[in-house]
Amino acid sequence: MKTKRKRLLFLVLAVLLLALTACTSVVPEGTDPEPVTGEKIPSSEAEPSQTKVDPGMLDPNLPPRDGLVRSYYTNEWVDEEIAQLRPIAVMIPNENRAQPHYNLSKASIVYEAKVEGSMTRLMAIFEDWRDLEKIGNVRSIRSYYAYWAFEWDPIIVHFGGPYFVYDLLDQPTTQNIDGTLDSDAFYRSADREPPHNAFTSGAKLYTSAKRQNYATENRGIRAEQHFQFTAPGTINTLSQYGENAQAATHVDMTAAYPLTRCYFDYNDEDGLYYRSQYLSGGTDGPHVDGATRTQLSFTNLIVQRVKQEDIGDGYLAMQCHDTTKDGWFFTRGKGIHVTWKKMSDYEPTYFYDDNGNQIELNEGKTMILIIRDTDNFSYR
Repeated sequence: MKTKRKRLLFLVLAVLLLALTACTSVVPEGTDPEPVTGEKIPSSEAEPSQTKVDPGMLDPNLPPRDGLVRSYYTNEWVDEEIAQLRPIAVMIPNENRAQPHYNLSKASIVYEAKVEGSMTRLMAIFEDWRDLEKIGNVRSIRSYYAYWAFEWDPIIVHFGGPYFVYDLLDQPTTQNIDGTLDSDAFYRSADREPPHNAFTSGAKLYTSAKRQNYATENRGIRAEQHFQFTAPGTINTLSQYGENAQAATHVDMTAAYPLTRCYFDYNDEDGLYYRSQYLSGGTDGPHVDGATRTQLSFTNLIVQRVKQEDIGDGYLAMQCHDTTKDGWFFTRGKGIHVTWKKMSDYEPTYFYDDNGNQIELNEGKTMILIIRDTDNFSYR
């Protein structure tokens, strides 16, 4: 009798177990079952993708949070308030005694060109600058830097300049903060000798701009678009140019800038070119920001050839308005030959590939290296 009860109990448990298994394995109507573990989806059925997609932002056209827009300068996401802020263009010396530079790594665009004595000077375009505590050091401006600055309609920040540059700075549309005229906007540090110890800050510049009734928001003078960037979520590897896109993981400007001796090494892991140059210790090494302690790096490098003349007393003139000169564009470890044109003061310098199409920059910071049309540089 006990044996029959045990068998009956076992039979009931077995029926219940089967019913439970059937219920949990039912797939709701209108859904697909989970794939078998280890089974791969055929590549022909997988959705194509040009780049890695951020899991938190499946649609690159949509900001990761409210209040963000694409940067005019880098195409990265920035706060709307920053996008409306008028940029500053700061003149920064590049002699080894003027280093380290402070907050230069925060600039969105950096220009480099020769001044007298074959030394180079930098002009940094900052879009997010109000909270920077130390900027510089700051030196004098030259006419050709002013023409490049006009393309962004910034407040130009400098410490004097040769007499002939003031014809440009005195134009009604030009607004500048000059350390020789507004000492309250600058201060001298004790860690180096003049003239390499003049610094400023975002707060000082903002106060000076307001005191002079300068617009601190974009005035609508600049072009609606400056650089042409790749579509959101895509990367320009230059593969579309075939053999015309040459390997360029090392770009060396030493021949063109013999005193600065700057060069760039490409890092395939993050897609950036890291800058090195002649340093204050008398050796070549990484160009490191004194404020952030990070090496300067750029997504895009543009080498721009211009006609250059010596106009006396060592001063140079460069032909910023032209339609026939050329250069090179480097990004993602490759480079292509380009041409450029600039037709008016506030019009951008546009760069074109050899097919006549405007080049597409990748999202990120850009450095523009201006050299004489007879100067050389190398890459490999």
